[in-house]
Amino acid sequence: MSLDAAQRARVLVEAIPYVRRFSGCVIVVKYGGSALSGEGGAAALERFAEDVALMRAVGMLPVVVHGGGPQIGELMTRLGKTPEFRDGQRVTDAETLDIARMVLVGKVNRDIVGALNVRGALAVGCSGEDAGLITAAERHPALGFVGDVVSVDANLPRHLLSEGLVPVVATIGADAAGQAYNINADTVAGALAEALSAEKLVFLTDVAGVRGDPADPSSVVRSTTAEVLDELVASGVVAGGMVPKARACAHAVRNGVRSAHVLDGRVPHALLLELLSDEGIGTMVVGA
Repeated sequence: MSLDAAQRARVLVEAIPYVRRFSGCVIVVKYGGSALSGEGGAAALERFAEDVALMRAVGMLPVVVHGGGPQIGELMTRLGKTPEFRDGQRVTDAETLDIARMVLVGKVNRDIVGALNVRGALAVGCSGEDAGLITAAERHPALGFVGDVVSVDANLPRHLLSEGLVPVVATIGADAAGQAYNINADTVAGALAEALSAEKLVFLTDVAGVRGDPADPSSVVRSTTAEVLDELVASGVVAGGMVPKARACAHAVRNGVRSAHVLDGRVPHALLLELLSDEGIGTMVVGA
């Protein structure tokens, strides 16, 4: 539905205090690989890039962290390799790790960087292996080269931000010996937001937010605390792919990030609606 001139003016006026408040603030945005795959992926990326470009134009400091699970699975299938999962986690042998690096660093990262550059938000792609950004360790021998974040050295993204650039981070990390690991992008986004003392951590996903009742799409919790989120995870109300997001949100707001958000990235300009409007559209998590 199109807006008339008066409605457009009201939208702009409503955004003014938020623009003032968040100018100069770091906003870490996790953009899921699912948003880039399938029908409509190109259009969704275009809208996302427009949102990030506007954020940068009004003085915000966006940092993009991305996944790429669907794309990794697609390439594995094309190469005749059958993906294997254990407890919902991809088993990553040496060949699968090579595929993940190619997809995340060589394809998905470049697609996002290109889309941002076209829209005037000059972006630089990197991975956790660059400049020691993410130090990782093996999660479990049975999972192969799946890693957990040990530490984050945020000097690289800080430098890029200081130069007016948008860092776009692929979630491959390395240990002290240089061994690479594929790391859950939700976990990386949370750790990076903490290391950068971000104002906000935003997860763009394929549901409207955290649900109070998993079976009821209308039960989205609009505002909650880290403590309540922990209870929802412990009780099984929050399950599946939402668990790492919920844990990352709770951990981040307990460690210096002012608020964390989970919202439906399929909604056109969801990022701007959440950041620059009174009501927002997703779930907001605060420390207390």
